[in-house]
Amino acid sequence: MVRTVAHLYPWDVVGDPAAVERVASLGVDAVALASSYHTVRAATPLHPRHRLVDARHAAFYLPVREEVWRGRRLAPATPSWVDGDNTYGEASEALGAAGLPVYAWTVLTHSSRLGEANPDLVVRNAFGDRYPYALCPSHEDVVAYTRTLVSEVLELGRPDGVVLEACGPLGFFHGGHHEKTDGADWTPVQQKLLSLCFCAACADRLPDPEGLRAAVRAGVDRGADSVEEALGERAEQVREARADLSRSLRRELVGLVRSTAPGVRVAVHATADPWGTGPFATVAGGVDADVDVLTTTCWPGVDASLPAIRALRAEAGDVRTAAYVLALPPKPVDGEELLEEWLAYAEAGVEEFHLYHAGLASARRLDALRHAVAGVRSALG
Repeated sequence: MVRTVAHLYPWDVVGDPAAVERVASLGVDAVALASSYHTVRAATPLHPRHRLVDARHAAFYLPVREEVWRGRRLAPATPSWVDGDNTYGEASEALGAAGLPVYAWTVLTHSSRLGEANPDLVVRNAFGDRYPYALCPSHEDVVAYTRTLVSEVLELGRPDGVVLEACGPLGFFHGGHHEKTDGADWTPVQQKLLSLCFCAACADRLPDPEGLRAAVRAGVDRGADSVEEALGERAEQVREARADLSRSLRRELVGLVRSTAPGVRVAVHATADPWGTGPFATVAGGVDADVDVLTTTCWPGVDASLPAIRALRAEAGDVRTAAYVLALPPKPVDGEELLEEWLAYAEAGVEEFHLYHAGLASARRLDALRHAVAGVRSALG
């Protein structure tokens, strides 16, 4: 049976008495509510008290308990732009009271605040440039941070499910505010090369790191046709080392959920691209974790997304596949067009639709989502 999940921030619900009914009226089966999230400036077009929320750094929307985080190198921050230290809890309670299951949408390795304070723990490319928004899970301190984060989400948030975003290393993609990189005209291959990490911990995992740095730099500057062509005979070793980094973090965190809260549903943002980094970590070589659903981005549209869905299905085995679908610009305000797109994904094997984003969307865009949700349920059951 098809399932639909709407994404929300806690501030979309807290302070808005009409928010829960508005989301429920979409006809969705559940809500993915941000529990840990990166920097964002978010519109709140329908909130009665404000029109923008400026979340100036990554933060945890549940209580940051001193006794839990004391002595740890990495600890999340409490947000100053919302009232109270448990807006996730407030929003979750309101949504649950209306019969909507709540999944804790948990961003793991994306934190400019922690990366800037701990530059040795972030992704570092072959040129030596650091990505302060990208905590590298080659470091035990980063793994410990993500493990404690998920533990606190389970204990304090009591979610019906968890959505693990950035469950692996980030790279060139999905960077900071005021991005000014488009004019470099780097191809997707060059951007993937710029995403390979050479921090101290990653260098220890890689064969001949100095030689690899030189190969990556040369591949970027000459515009290599593929990552494999740039890396030569070392490509397979590097690919496996990278995939294993995401795989081990996924295995660690999903195992934690299963041992702590076995009834909680687990969704992981994923891609089949072996060189994939960012919010959608690679599952190339197998999922190797007891995951309920793999969610892949379909924001680029049908032509780009269908091959990605098919590739993910080949890796997923019996795990359900969800399409992360966009209702915001550049998508038109057109429910019938959204429905047509979603049905194309369903034909490729998608069984769920994760909707971005019920709090950022205007009333007209919510109407379009409502139409698409009803249409996909009617067509697919």
